[in-house]
Amino acid sequence: MKKVPITELAKVIRSKNAGPYELTMDIIFKDESGYQKAVNSKVINKSLISKLYHINEDQIINIVQFPQALAIKATIIRPRPSGALGETDVYGAQQHAPLLKIDIPIYE
Repeated sequence: MKKVPITELAKVIRSKNAGPYELTMDIIFKDESGYQKAVNSKVINKSLISKLYHINEDQIINIVQFPQALAIKATIIRPRPSGALGETDVYGAQQHAPLLKIDIPIYE
């Protein structure tokens, strides 16, 4: 088994607001093969998102696979509402960085 960085399989890794109280992170893959490798590995799950974002699993609203878009989407409760005192990313556009650490195991 080897591990491939998510950045080699994905063409887009981004985050954005999903309303003032939620953040959504999208991983959009370059091709069907990379998408299937990620999905089949089952690495992108509540446990991983919880660890990457230092949150409890109950703060993860959902993780959804979109095969039509070759994408995996995770939505979490924002630590602070968008624009609240002490909040540092009003658009939620800078919250995807922890996803860049994901490695996908490839079984050959």
